[in-house]
Amino acid sequence: MEKLDYLVWRSGDLDAQVAALLDGSLLLPVVRRLTVSTADTSGEVPRPLLLMGRGDELAALVEVWLDSVDERAAVEALLGEADGYLVTESVPQAEPVAAPVGVRSPGLTHLTWFPKPARLTDEEFFHGWHDVHTPSSFALHPRRDGYVRDAVARALTPGAPPVRAIVSEHFPEVEDYTDPARLFGSREALQVTMDELPLYGDQADMSSRPLWRHVLR
Repeated sequence: MEKLDYLVWRSGDLDAQVAALLDGSLLLPVVRRLTVSTADTSGEVPRPLLLMGRGDELAALVEVWLDSVDERAAVEALLGEADGYLVTESVPQAEPVAAPVGVRSPGLTHLTWFPKPARLTDEEFFHGWHDVHTPSSFALHPRRDGYVRDAVARALTPGAPPVRAIVSEHFPEVEDYTDPARLFGSREALQVTMDELPLYGDQADMSSRPLWRHVLR
C-alpha cells in the first residue's frame, strides 16, 4: 500500500470547498484509507501563532492510501488545485483512539511542510530532522499527543514545489495550540529548536497552519 499526500489550495468559497472534500465523493473503490484535514471555517480558532509561509492559502491536507500510486488519477480529478506527493509515513508519537469515521476528531492538528535546503545532503537532512529534532520536539510541545512524519519520495502533480517533509502534530484541545504557555514547554526548549533548525530546514521556506482532522475511511 502507498500513501499520497495532497496539499489542496483555497479556491473560491472556502466553506463550499471544505464541504465538497468531506461529502464522501473521495471515497472511491480504489481508496483504502482516507483522512481529510481542513482549514477552520467556523471561527473557532483565533488567528494562530504558527501560521507561516503559504499556510493561509491552504484549504486542506488530503491523505490517501492506495494499493498502487498508479490508481491516483480518479482521486486527483476530484481535488481541484492541489500539489500531490508520494510519501513514506512514520509515526514517532501515535495519536489516541480516533473519533468515529466521518466525525471530526477532537483537538487540533498543526500541519507543517517544507523543502530540503540545497546545502544539505539527504543524509544530513534526515539526520537533522529525524535523529536530532524529533526527540527534542517532545520537550518543545509537551501537550502534543500525536506526531506523524511524512518524508516525500517524489512529487506527483505537475509543477508541485520540491517539498520533502510534511508533518502533522496533534493537540488534544484547541487551547493547547492557541495558548503559547500551553503550546511551548519552555523558553529553553524553544531555543533548542531554533538552534537545531538549520540542521534540516530554513524558517523562510517553511509553511504551516492548524487544521481539523476527519478520518473518512
